[in-house]
Amino acid sequence: MTLAALLVVGLGAIGMALVGQFAFGLVPCILCLYQRVPYAVVAGLSALGVLLPLTTTVRRRLVAMAGVVFLVGAAIAFYHVGVEAHWWAAATGCAGTPVGQMTMEQFQAQIFTPQKPCDQVDVRFLGLSLAGWNTIASLVLAVGCLLQSRRLSSGSST
Repeated sequence: MTLAALLVVGLGAIGMALVGQFAFGLVPCILCLYQRVPYAVVAGLSALGVLLPLTTTVRRRLVAMAGVVFLVGAAIAFYHVGVEAHWWAAATGCAGTPVGQMTMEQFQAQIFTPQKPCDQVDVRFLGLSLAGWNTIASLVLAVGCLLQSRRLSSGSST
């Protein structure tokens, strides 16, 4: 049941990001796209646990791995929060080259590369950017997964 819930969380988060992007015009920067990766990894891990006949131990380990992946996601999101707040500069290429200064090859490469600066916040809710909310959500999910993994471990050893 835990892995099915994680599958819904992973696919739901990616789905919400895509709806925001394509239905509401929220252009993602490269750090926004990086924040989607942990959710995709968790969805993949949990799909394995849901679809394959795995032992309880393997399922518990998948939940623990999801917890670690969510910790990585929280770190990426917090890094993005720091870039948005100008606590530090982004290490990634977060701004594009003007189209008039590009070669055709550069232009073709830029089609699939986000052009939005990583420090530009489009949406704030209750004072936090989406990266800020993702930091909190990822931390909560990480703690939940790690606690559930521990609970499953103690439940299987009795």
